[in-house]
Amino acid sequence: MSMDRNFLEREIVLVLNKNWQAVGVKNPLEAISMMYCDAATGLHIEGDNMSPMSWESWLELPCLENDYVSTVTSKIKIPKVIILAKYNQVPHKRPRLTAKNIWQRDNGTCQYTGKKLTPNEGNIDHVLPRSRGGRTSWSNCVLSHKDVNSLKGDKTPHEAGLRLLKQPREPIAMPTIVYIKNHHNIEEWNTFLIKE
Repeated sequence: MSMDRNFLEREIVLVLNKNWQAVGVKNPLEAISMMYCDAATGLHIEGDNMSPMSWESWLELPCLENDYVSTVTSKIKIPKVIILAKYNQVPHKRPRLTAKNIWQRDNGTCQYTGKKLTPNEGNIDHVLPRSRGGRTSWSNCVLSHKDVNSLKGDKTPHEAGLRLLKQPREPIAMPTIVYIKNHHNIEEWNTFLIKE
């Protein structure tokens, strides 16, 4: 069976640190390479039973349809979860500056009126307008009602007679596990991720 190249590039392998805490995701080829180089071990999961396996033991696992990578000489089962051999840290990161993340930071609330907004009522306002040197940054962008933003135009909040509910700030760095989402609904990941 030939594997779809796009499938092999999907991030469908959960990466755990030595303490079995989720720290990232990899695609099957990256994960298998890490296992081959002893940078990680595969976690064999059957029901409630989980056992880390050496590369040699992993090669002996039976392969089912659509869960392996073919090599010239054999088939290698694609792991769902791998455990890093030496890394025991929990990395932290900040969310990227996007409209969606500004909505989330501002809790879907207009930062001038306090009104809870629906997606078609709000947009992102530059506190100091871009036309006046304002940058697109966490500290200069807020969620605003479209009508308020339109009235504000190229003015500062003070000039427009508006007051911010709170000063916009960059969100704090959070453990990476907060940002790992199980987009492919891989059952074996559920034990290790934050329940939503």
